[in-house]
Amino acid sequence: MTNLNINEVGWKASSDEGVVAAGSAASVMAGVNILNEGGNAVDAAVATIFALNVTDHGDCSIGGEVPIMIYDAKSQSVKVLSGQGRAPLSQEAIDWYLRNGIPGDGDIKMTPVPSVVDSCITALRLFGTRTFEDVISSSIDLLDAGNEEWHPKLAHTFRRMVEEEHISKGVREQKLQSVTDRFYGRHESRKDIADELEADYVSKGGFLRRNDLAAHFTTIEEPINVSYRGHSIYKCGPWTQGPFLCQALCLLSDFDLTSLGHLSVDYIHTIVEAIKLAMADRDYYYGDPDFVNVPLDVLLSDEYNHMRSKLINKHKASMEARPGDPYNMQPIKEISSFRPGVGGTTTCVVADRWGNVVSATPSANVPESPRDGGESGVTFSNRLRMFNTTPGHPNCIEVGKRPRSTLTPTIILKDEKPIMAISVAGGDLQDQVALNLIVNAIDFNMLPDSCVTAPRFATTHHQDSFDPNPDREATFKNAGSVMLKEDFDNEIKEDLRRRGHTIQTTKSYIGRPVMLAIDQEEGTIYAAGDPEGGRHAAAMGD
Repeated sequence: MTNLNINEVGWKASSDEGVVAAGSAASVMAGVNILNEGGNAVDAAVATIFALNVTDHGDCSIGGEVPIMIYDAKSQSVKVLSGQGRAPLSQEAIDWYLRNGIPGDGDIKMTPVPSVVDSCITALRLFGTRTFEDVISSSIDLLDAGNEEWHPKLAHTFRRMVEEEHISKGVREQKLQSVTDRFYGRHESRKDIADELEADYVSKGGFLRRNDLAAHFTTIEEPINVSYRGHSIYKCGPWTQGPFLCQALCLLSDFDLTSLGHLSVDYIHTIVEAIKLAMADRDYYYGDPDFVNVPLDVLLSDEYNHMRSKLINKHKASMEARPGDPYNMQPIKEISSFRPGVGGTTTCVVADRWGNVVSATPSANVPESPRDGGESGVTFSNRLRMFNTTPGHPNCIEVGKRPRSTLTPTIILKDEKPIMAISVAGGDLQDQVALNLIVNAIDFNMLPDSCVTAPRFATTHHQDSFDPNPDREATFKNAGSVMLKEDFDNEIKEDLRRRGHTIQTTKSYIGRPVMLAIDQEEGTIYAAGDPEGGRHAAAMGD
């Protein structure tokens, strides 16, 4: 097929062969061109993600992170690639954080091990069909045409990785492993890229070293899964906020949202109150399950959520943070509720003609300065800011631990077939926006173009995921808040106020989603990206 021209990329598309929806038009073009050249959804997603790290730089970076969810048509199963870098392996570094806090303001001490390269190449090696050179060529072209200080340096890094693929022996999978080994300093003789990364960490006062890079690997995990009105909702584990969306849907299963009316006051109130309850459990219990026991079996159980859903008052907004007690099966944990006085990310969803589906959420929150990228051109992430330094908290920073991230791709199945994928940029808003879209699609039968452009709402009645303050109550943002676009009807705003909600209005978008939906009977794949949020979509043959 003929390669796509960037002028042909819009915000919605449909096809029976393959679609891509993501951030920039150039990244969508990179992915669709891989599909047109015979690649599958994973090949296209990896090409899109690498391109996003150039075009949407700041929102994401090669030095950042990218959780990836894949529906693999061959095995007919969903897999999670963790795609999240870990804290330094040095106990001295962790002790420093516990004494001094986790810095911001462009301090390189806030960066975890860069995970994008390994997560993308792991996806390509296990589920893709193309070479690294195939999927990186568009990104190299974008870098060659760029004028930022880090552009030629990162292009040189990518070319060295292509070189590694060429000179390495073995089959495609072995060559791909050699590519990621060179980046992370695991190659027997060629450790040049890792040496440059370490030199950058040292020169800027960071804690990461080459042994942190060499120890990094992408875990392949089983997803979290709940049922909502006959659909299977798949999310990453509690090292992300993903299970919160599952909890909110479990709570909402007790309510007939369709009868309440789309975007009615009762509808908005009920969903916001469910979000508050699920967010409270997120803030209190979630952390890296390699380090802490997160009682997800209970948190996602029907018994627990039926009990918790009764806390939703139809006529009154809650002003409290109310985590439940899954250990003693109580609706509210005693002495833990209190009356309390967004980030850079981009998006990617892909589906192909063979039934493979990918949802990924690349991020980094790259600081404005420094953005030189060192000799390697790899700029860094702020994701360690998502830890806290509260002793005993499940998300307290520890050696080699993953921060509990807001990054949270979604895949949805019905009758064991993929029918939807969603990715959202927006920090703590991500799964709230995904919840808006899921209810639009499942309860109101809306297609992606309508889902991503329908008015959205959210709340900031939760802890700030980017505030590492050890006093977690002090990070609580706005009790009782409902965030609405300012063009919502004034009667709705007034009725919400009468119920006790504090109304926050915004002229701008609330989150930046992309979404695809698959009509399994007709075989048509629909994709859309919120045009107001600068999202794009295109299809094979466009």
